[in-house]
Amino acid sequence: MKLKELFNRTESHYTAKVILKWLWQAWKGNRLQASLNATLGLLGVAFSLCSVWAMQNAIDIASHAKTGSLYWAVGIMATIILGDFAINISRVWIRNILGVRAQNRMQQQMLDRLLRSEWRGREARHSGDVINRLEQDVQTVVNFLTETIPNTLSVTAMFIGAFVYLLQMDIWLAVITVGILPCFVLVSRFYVAQMRKLTRRVRNSDSRVQSILTETVQHRMLIKTLEANTLMLDKLDNTQAELRQHVRRRTMFSVVSNLILNTGFSLGYLVAFLWGAVRLSRGTITYGAMTAFLQLVYRIQGPARDLTKLAPAFVSVFTAAERLMELEETPEEQQGDSITLPQPCGIRLNDVSYCYADGQDEVISHLSFDFLPGSCTAILGETGAGKTTLVRLILALIHPTNGTLEIYSGTNGYAAPISPLHRCNFVYVPQGNTLLSGTIRDNLLLGNPAATEEQMRYALEQSCANFVFDLPDGLDTPCSEAGGGLSEGQAQRIAIARALLRDRSIMLFDEATSALDPDTERQLLQNILSEHRKTIIFITHRPAVVDYCNQVLKVE
Repeated sequence: MKLKELFNRTESHYTAKVILKWLWQAWKGNRLQASLNATLGLLGVAFSLCSVWAMQNAIDIASHAKTGSLYWAVGIMATIILGDFAINISRVWIRNILGVRAQNRMQQQMLDRLLRSEWRGREARHSGDVINRLEQDVQTVVNFLTETIPNTLSVTAMFIGAFVYLLQMDIWLAVITVGILPCFVLVSRFYVAQMRKLTRRVRNSDSRVQSILTETVQHRMLIKTLEANTLMLDKLDNTQAELRQHVRRRTMFSVVSNLILNTGFSLGYLVAFLWGAVRLSRGTITYGAMTAFLQLVYRIQGPARDLTKLAPAFVSVFTAAERLMELEETPEEQQGDSITLPQPCGIRLNDVSYCYADGQDEVISHLSFDFLPGSCTAILGETGAGKTTLVRLILALIHPTNGTLEIYSGTNGYAAPISPLHRCNFVYVPQGNTLLSGTIRDNLLLGNPAATEEQMRYALEQSCANFVFDLPDGLDTPCSEAGGGLSEGQAQRIAIARALLRDRSIMLFDEATSALDPDTERQLLQNILSEHRKTIIFITHRPAVVDYCNQVLKVE
């Protein structure tokens, strides 16, 4: 069986060639750290082999097998030990400093790829699973590329160097020491296939555990009010039990494999010890040579052990790479320079239909409508009628199954199908609390990173969020995840202020005033609609909003 076929004997739709190509691309951004680790590793091999010679030399001088200064011999040993110590410190420094940087860089690249991917309307993976992949799987890949591969080079050099050294001292002992290795290589072929399958199951179970933890923390108020604590804990316990079962199976398989492997290595070491002891008793070697025998055998078997660990390392990195590649399966959105239209501009729907990928009934069917430039439109409809889906179509987050959506200018005659490149013309305020953790200032600057203090103050006044100025820390008032520390109405008004700071031609409000009292809502609408250079679209159930609109679209 070929190595390629071996790695493909799992529940994976990626071939070994595809995974290796992906890992090669990922390695390009980590060449510096990998090169430094490889260089230090080779230097460590040189110092290690020199220490064998230095110890043999010192013992032979001490036992009068050869002449020389014992103090000089010990001084050479001390110098080599200090050199090896310096190399180890350098490797730790590189691992901790450059390693974190490499991991951060890959996480940024993966997150950037996720943000540039198409919105499919219904997410295939839980956010906890995605976070698990961005943390643990990224770390596994980076460690493999920056440490495991360079270490393999030094381990291989150590194995070859120790073997050549031992070969010069005793040919038969060198042959016997390495002769057992091909047997373990053959066994490792079965080991890789089985271990990869078990590791994949462990990682998937671990992702499910993190998904439950993430969801429970996010919705703990709901769980408390439903008195569903026991239910969620039972769900977590069942999932953790599944994880423990997969870990137990993988551990048992690993323990048995390591037992067989270590038994072979122990027998090899005993053979080397017996061989050296017999020759020492016959007077054919010195005490120093006996010590060198044992050290060289250890330096052959140590790298051999490390090389056998490549099998589980490959298993882990192949599994991690697969899971990260799955995050990249969603196609990217159209990329390019943004296309900004002069204000005001409109949106035209021509016989638009939309159906989710699961093949259920159409959410929107044969809808035609013109959101005229400078108009204010209320979109009405029952829950589940497709209002939010329509907003996603307008924002080019999803694409119509049939028909077209056009964006057009009211001044220069420009008209084109809506694409992600036109998203720069929109401001969107989704329903619910959409503030991020940080300060109120941080949230406002998401709308316009270059906004001045005066601009932020004006936007807050327009959105009826003057309460911010009465807070002890004002704009620098912290709010926790999902705007914790603020009421729903306060969070909505800050979100609207953030949208006003963005200052784009088309404004989309999805139930954005649902938590406001009638008077505040009325004043806010008057402020927003005071200028007629923007096209405004409201998704709403509130009559006060409809009264301010000059168009109504009923979605059924």
